[in-house]
Amino acid sequence: MDLHGLRQFLVVARREHLSGAAEELRVAQPSLSRTVARLEAELGVPLFDRAGRLRLNESGRRFRDHLERALGELDAGQRAAVEAAGEGFGRVRLASETFLTVTGALAAFKHTHPDTDVELYQMPADEMARALHARTVDWCVASQPVPGEGLEGVHLHDEPVYLAVPPGHRLASLASVTVPQLRDEPFVISRVGHWQRRLLDRLFAAHNLTPRIVCEGDEPAATAVLVSAGLGLTLIPAMALASTAHTPIAWIAIDDPASRRTLTLYRATGARLSTAAQLMGTVLTTWPWAEAAERYQGRPARRP
Repeated sequence: MDLHGLRQFLVVARREHLSGAAEELRVAQPSLSRTVARLEAELGVPLFDRAGRLRLNESGRRFRDHLERALGELDAGQRAAVEAAGEGFGRVRLASETFLTVTGALAAFKHTHPDTDVELYQMPADEMARALHARTVDWCVASQPVPGEGLEGVHLHDEPVYLAVPPGHRLASLASVTVPQLRDEPFVISRVGHWQRRLLDRLFAAHNLTPRIVCEGDEPAATAVLVSAGLGLTLIPAMALASTAHTPIAWIAIDDPASRRTLTLYRATGARLSTAAQLMGTVLTTWPWAEAAERYQGRPARRP
C-alpha cells in the first residue's frame, strides 16, 4: 500500500466529500478518486457508501481507526529518531477546546524553552480521543470528560462559571440568580458539543427546562461581545473574566453547585512522548491555574 495514498484516504474519510478533500490536498479529484478505488481494490472491500453523499461505511471506519494508530506510531518513530540524533527536544502538539484556557501555560513554556516547536490544534472534546490514539496530538486540555478507552487524565483546575448579562439588564444588579429565573432569557452560546453549551443544557435540564438560544457559534470568546451588544446572555468561566475587563458586561453568580468547569489534561495510555511533550506535560500540571480565577474571589459578582 502506498503511504501517500493512505494519508490521502484519511483526509477523504474525515471530509466524506471527495471534491472538498481534493481541494484540501491540492490534487485533482479524478486522481484522488482513483487512489481511493485502488485502495479498496487492494483491501477487497468498499470503504465508502456511494448512494447519494459519500459516507464512510463500517469497513471504512474500522480501517480508518487502525490506520490512524499505525501512522501515528510511524510519525512518533520519526520524531524519536530525530530526537535520538540530538537535534533538539523535538516538538509538542497540544489540542484544546479554546486557546484562551492555555495561553498562560503556553507563554511560560515558550519562555523556558524558546526553541521548542509547539503545534496547537483547536478541537471539540468528542474528537480528542481519536486524535490522541492516532498520535496526531500529544496532549489535550478539555473542559468536559473525554470518552474512550486507553486514555489517562490528570485534573488541572476546577472553577465557577458565571452568568454574563448586558449592562442595564434586569438581572444586572443581583448578586446571584437561579436557573428558573433564566427560563425566558435569550442565550448567546457555543454550538452543541462545546462545554459551555453542554453545561447550559445540563443546568436547564435539571429543572425540566430548555434554554432559549438565539445565537450559537464556534467562537466562545466572542460571546461576551455579543452579550455587551444586548443580544442575549451567556456563561463565562472565572478564568476568562480577565479577558472581558474592557467589555461592558456584568457577571453574576449562578446559584447552582453544578455551574462549574473542570479542566483535565489527557494523553493516550502508553504513548511515547518526545522530550518536548514531556516538558509540556510538566508545565501544564504544575501551572498555577487557580490564580486567574482567584483574583475574582471575594469581589462583587457584578461589575459596574
